[in-house]
Formats: sequence, C-alpha cells, structure tokens
Amino acid sequence: MLDRTKTPAKTIAPRDFESHPSYIYPGYKSTVKRGPTQPLIPLKASIGELQQPVYGHSSIGEFDNDLTRNARRNGEPLGERMILTGQVMDERKRPIRNTLVEIWQANASGRYVHKVDQHDAPLDPNFLGAGRCMTDDEGRYRFLTIKPGAYPWGNHPNAWRPQHIHVSLFGEHFASRLVTQMYFPGDPLMQYDPMVTGTPAKYRNRLVADFSLDITEPDYALGYIFDIVLRGADETPFENR
Repeated sequence: MLDRTKTPAKTIAPRDFESHPSYIYPGYKSTVKRGPTQPLIPLKASIGELQQPVYGHSSIGEFDNDLTRNARRNGEPLGERMILTGQVMDERKRPIRNTLVEIWQANASGRYVHKVDQHDAPLDPNFLGAGRCMTDDEGRYRFLTIKPGAYPWGNHPNAWRPQHIHVSLFGEHFASRLVTQMYFPGDPLMQYDPMVTGTPAKYRNRLVADFSLDITEPDYALGYIFDIVLRGADETPFENR
C-alpha cells in the first residue's frame, strides 16, 4: 500500500492530509473493516507514475453529460432538473483542461441503479444516474441531471445519507486522481452524516456546492457551482476508503 505521506514525484505537490477524512473513522462503520491497520509501505516513484491519462473528445458521447437524456426509454426522468458546473484546478489554481470528469448518483427518490441497492424506493426507467464529460480549455465542466434524493443506509439507527453526487476525475498525472462527494447547501442531514463529519470541520465547506442564479436556467433547471482543486493546501477533500 502506498505511503500517503510521500510525494510521488517532485512535479506533484504534496497532499494536505489534515484536510481529508482519516482512513478509519469509527462513526462510519465500514471504515473499521476497510481501513489499513498495518504500517504503510513507501514505494519509490517510477516513470510510470509520471505518465498522464489521455482522453479524447471522440470517446465522449453526445448525451454523456446530460443525465436527463442519456438513459431515456419512454419519457423524461422524474425529479427536479439541475445543472452542475465548476472549474477543475491544480494546486496553483491553474485550470486543468481536457480531463475526464465522471459522476454517479441516486435518482430523485434516493435509489441507485445497482442490484445491491434494495432501498424501498422506485427506480426510474429513464434515469441511469451516471455521466461524464471533458473539461474545456478553462478547466470547466458541465452536467445536466436530476437532483438526487436522500436515502437510508443502515450505518447507525435512523441513518440517512444527505443528497449528494459522487465525482471522480484525473488531473495531469495519475497521482492527482480525486474521488469525492458533492453536497447541497443547507441540507440538514449533513450534520448527521459520518462521511461529512469525518472531514475536519474547517474543510467541510469544500464539499458543498454553491447555488447560482446565474447558472440557473429560467423555468427549467436550478444551477450549482462546485469547483475542484486536485492537490495542495486548498485541495478538495477526497474519499480514501
């Protein structure tokens, strides 16, 4: 297992691990089983770790970033339409262009299209809950989707996950991959959620999107901005379990 305290290469800024959740957080029960309990083994950086992922716009489908259309069968997906956009930046706040951003989420009733999800809520035949896009020259991404619902998850008595969207992306190196979760402003469930409370309090705001009336499209969809910083002192907290 990689030693989190080591920097893979001089060209990669070190992570600020104080801003991220710990590997083992007792409030989130599954981390007790998943988190490492043995000392980490540092691995010497290699040339392979410096190679960056390469994506092409030709691999992105026309509706891949439109979750209201990429899985339609017989009509519109149910729920509140929303626009999610933002800028992907490196540790110096420089935009990262032509990088792949992927999202996945529950539907409006709080259920995923996955056989393991047995939540007693309806599936939407016109909503898959997954999408992807490439950042533009200014490092910006944009999705049209349906606002996800909260759902029970059995971690503790009367446990409910806040409304959230999972985000995965790479920077200019494989070492700068980030997997995180985006939350909505004012959600009362965040204060009870171990995935939120496991993040140090002063950094939790980095996980919450900003509502934007400028991004909102009249009579159609509300707009939210979620900027992402991949490494460094202002890094967006990531999932490490």
